Amino acid sequence: MKHTFIVPDMTCGHCVKMITQAVQAADADAQVHADTQTHQVTVETTQLDEAAVLLLLQEAGYTPNVA
Repeated sequence: MKHTFIVPDMTCGHCVKMITQAVQAADADAQVHADTQTHQVTVETTQLDEAAVLLLLQEAGYTPNVA
């Protein structure tokens, strides 16, 4: 499954790292693609649904919106 979010408060490489770690802590095989220019995060996972990824991003301290 591919889930796409807009994360307006993702602004730097550290943010990308934190988001990636948060998702991969729940699904080690998840692929996370993050673009700080567009604030878009795409997560490809076979284990997590959209609501689960949204919650993980929120728990990491970000304010994601479903794209």
